[in-house]
Amino acid sequence: MPVRERDENNAKVLEISGRITIGKGDVEVRDAVQLALAEGNRNILLVMDGVAALDSAGVGELVAAHTSVRNRGGALKLARLSPKVASVLQATRLVGILDVYDDEKEALDSFEG
Repeated sequence: MPVRERDENNAKVLEISGRITIGKGDVEVRDAVQLALAEGNRNILLVMDGVAALDSAGVGELVAAHTSVRNRGGALKLARLSPKVASVLQATRLVGILDVYDDEKEALDSFEG
C-alpha cells in the first residue's frame, strides 16, 4: 500500500491508497503517521480517496493515529474519503470524532498556525 507524502502549508499530507486492513496497509499507515510525528510535524492530513477497503484493523489504526497526534499537541484530519471509507466511518460513528473534510484545501485551512 503506497503512502505518498508532501508538505503543504503547515501540515504533512499523507495520500493513502490501496487497502487499510489487517496485515495489508494498517502497519503502513501507523508507520507513516509515526514518522511524520518523529520529524516534528504536528498537523497531519490523511487524504483517503484512493482507499479501496477499510476493516476494523484499519479503523483501529485511524483512531490510534488520532490519539497519538493529539497527545503530542497536534491535529489529525481526514479529507476526500473514498465511499468505502466514508461508509465504514459512518457505521462506526467515528465521523463525529475524527475531523473529516470533503475538500483538501478546507482541511488544510482548518489547521491552526
